[in-house]
Amino acid sequence: MNTSSRFAAGIALVALASAFAGCAQPEMQAPAPTDETAVTQAICVLHPTEGSQVHGIVTFTKEGDRVRVVADIEGLTPGDHGFHIHEYGDCSAADATSAGGHFNPGMHAHGGPADQTRHAGDLGNITADQEGRAHLELTLEGLDLSGPNSILGRGMIVHSDPDDLKSQPTGNAGGRVACGVIGVIR
Repeated sequence: MNTSSRFAAGIALVALASAFAGCAQPEMQAPAPTDETAVTQAICVLHPTEGSQVHGIVTFTKEGDRVRVVADIEGLTPGDHGFHIHEYGDCSAADATSAGGHFNPGMHAHGGPADQTRHAGDLGNITADQEGRAHLELTLEGLDLSGPNSILGRGMIVHSDPDDLKSQPTGNAGGRVACGVIGVIR
């Protein structure tokens, strides 16, 4: 499947996931952003991969030239888990490998969210408590909700292991335990 097909599949999966989750269905083809129609919020509903119980919600809010990310995830093992935006909004494979690699429009080396050089999709780790629940809030440069480097229609992945924030190209974060597609909130 080529990049255009995977992106279109991602948009279709957002509609399906939103309908499944009882959310309002996102607009499938938004008009070109203007001051009145610019995308300022997005959401991702995370679903478990095969054999996993991990699920949750991630929201993205445009704040000036940055994007605020807020995640609430359940069903994790206690500890750190790699947390990334991936190339494709395609969670069709049982192990979510259909989402491709990390979203990396700048072709940078892998790193952590505080690093100057990193993939746009490198969000670091999310830490689960003893009950398997995790909450994360961070604000990042390098993410966008419109334009050629938009995260809309991309995949969101939670990994089984911690991201070491340095191993190339993915931080040695292990298998994928949850996958979702990022869509527009209107």
